[in-house]
Amino acid sequence: MTVGVVLFTRDLRVHDNPALWHAVREHEQVLPMFVLDDDIRTGGFNRPNRATFLADCLRDLDGSLRSRGARLVVRRGDVVAETARLAEQVSARAVHVAGDVSRYAQRRERHLAQALTCELVVHEDALFAVPPGRIRPSGGGAHMSVFSAYYRRWLVESRRAPLPAPRVVALPKGSPAGLLPSARSICPGPTAPRLPPGGESAGRSRLARWLRTDAGRYDEVHDDLAADATSRLSPYLHFGCLSPVDVLARSGTTAGFARQLAWRDFHAQVLAARSDASTRDLRPREDRWRSAPAEFIAWQQGRTGIPVVDAGMRQLAEEGWLHNRARLLVAHFLTKTLYLDWRLGAAHFADQLVDGDVANNSLNWQWVAGTGTDSRYNRIYNIDAQARRYDPDGAYVRRHVPELSEIPGAAVHEPWLLPTRRRAALDYPDPIVDVAEGNARFLRARGRR
Repeated sequence: MTVGVVLFTRDLRVHDNPALWHAVREHEQVLPMFVLDDDIRTGGFNRPNRATFLADCLRDLDGSLRSRGARLVVRRGDVVAETARLAEQVSARAVHVAGDVSRYAQRRERHLAQALTCELVVHEDALFAVPPGRIRPSGGGAHMSVFSAYYRRWLVESRRAPLPAPRVVALPKGSPAGLLPSARSICPGPTAPRLPPGGESAGRSRLARWLRTDAGRYDEVHDDLAADATSRLSPYLHFGCLSPVDVLARSGTTAGFARQLAWRDFHAQVLAARSDASTRDLRPREDRWRSAPAEFIAWQQGRTGIPVVDAGMRQLAEEGWLHNRARLLVAHFLTKTLYLDWRLGAAHFADQLVDGDVANNSLNWQWVAGTGTDSRYNRIYNIDAQARRYDPDGAYVRRHVPELSEIPGAAVHEPWLLPTRRRAALDYPDPIVDVAEGNARFLRARGRR
């Protein structure tokens, strides 16, 4: 009997999983495995919020595999050594794995190919709707650098049909199991109090609910901060509990939501070609970023005195997730109004976000900071106007900044205009910066006066 190993990484699902589907078709027995890799577990990217979500994902995946006659084999240690050892133990003919784009993932793939005595099969279509490298610049080059041009081609690019979940997964007899990890054993520490549940079952349930309720009005409400009508699928896409191919097939390409999936693929193909973009400016602007530790801490804690910024940072702390419009505003405030290095913000987001993805996190921060793919690299947003447009009644601010919960309507966005006695009664700081002056400072630093 031929045996195939499926090495799960960021594809923690049984539905539309090319690595699992092909392994089941091509081998009589399949060993599904996951390695708690020491390089990740002891590195800075392993954080309590994601560890909690990951533990949920692994339990759910194991349950899905058990219902099909198998189970998830869990190992700890070096992912290459553990995979090679297990593949040798079961006399595997091939190891199937999803292709990924980070510097770490690319190195892992190279080392696996060298260490295995069997074939390594990399499934490039497992994590993205359009795999990196599929869309290339017409004039040559490693990646597309302008999103609008990429998006036009992404919309018409052919995509495979979603694959069904296998009905049966035949496990080799005597396969060693290994205990499913707890969240604390992955990364101990306090978590956000309102984390979403992890796993494919929770992700598919959320997707079905969103398609029934808010998907049809996505273009109208996705920027409305208080409505909270976005899909909230990003954690499930990051961990591969949901397949972007399946999500796109079920939601369609006509709504603005497809554009969000395209941004995900766009950033992936940039990082695949420029692995250093996770930490280095994609397009350097000769910035001399300020050092202002007290201002950075105020931003982290949601105590900047700018209500919509503080609401966003507190939502991040409460939920391990942040509304996309709020992500843009808090990033703009840090990098342009305060003129602090985007890497500080990206690191804080990586600490907190359940959907903390190397490509999306780093390259979204670079886009806002003007060091990435935005051609308008000196773009300035009027934060007050943004707050009034996307939170016109102040409901989002009042939800996340309780000190301001008694201020009615849009007045909540400018508490400094309240009478002195009323302001003194609030446990809320004055703005740490004059926004207009901060933005002007940024433009001077970038050479635009």
